[in-house]
Amino acid sequence: MATIIPAEDESPDLRRRQQEERSARLQQLATLGELASGLAHELKNPLSTIKLNLQLLLEDLEKLPGAQSSINRAQSVRKEVDRLVQSLDDFLRFAGRLELQAAPVKLNTLVSDIVDFFMPQAQATRVRVHCSLASQDPVCRIDVNLFKQALLNLLLNAQQAMPDGGDLLVRTHIADGSAYVDVSDTGAGISAEVMPHIFQAWFTTKKRGTGLGLATTRRIIEEHQGHITVSSESGRGTNFRLELPLVTG
Repeated sequence: MATIIPAEDESPDLRRRQQEERSARLQQLATLGELASGLAHELKNPLSTIKLNLQLLLEDLEKLPGAQSSINRAQSVRKEVDRLVQSLDDFLRFAGRLELQAAPVKLNTLVSDIVDFFMPQAQATRVRVHCSLASQDPVCRIDVNLFKQALLNLLLNAQQAMPDGGDLLVRTHIADGSAYVDVSDTGAGISAEVMPHIFQAWFTTKKRGTGLGLATTRRIIEEHQGHITVSSESGRGTNFRLELPLVTG
């Protein structure tokens, strides 16, 4: 069993370390956020110009006989420009300042809506989704749009871990003054070598991807004063757990 911060460990020392690590990460992200707007201006504008000129070039090439080879090359370059623009957008969303629009939200209702939205995509890849909700609907202060992004990242990650289909369980429950959302899959699991890096920005084991999905999810949950933990066993699947403080009073 390979784990990062086991979900069942609730010791005061662990909580203190989590808070210190979270504060350090948020400070680093604040610095990145200050640079992000300048980076966007320096990179996105030239990329947009390149993309526009490639489109004009393709239109000219399509008028010429025997230019298919050149057309194919130009289309390949345009795809790479699109990929770079997407990577830059992902980075800016990750590094930019998050302005939470949080309000008391019924967690079961929100999770159910997100699962319903995700269901057709799961069914198309033979992933069976099961949802088990707490008997009492937890109320947490949540930015609905950001939380949707965080949970969808986990659902997509689970789906991609089961390319031949499988079972995906989404479960909510309440314990010790917190609400929990578990996302469990029956995929291949995460190796001990990969496990320490899964929340690192830009780290990915996928052929195509920016490696920002899980890093973004962790940031969103921590901005909600919550925690994300993961446990995995090779060949048996992975469980991500989100913890959020309950609204009291």
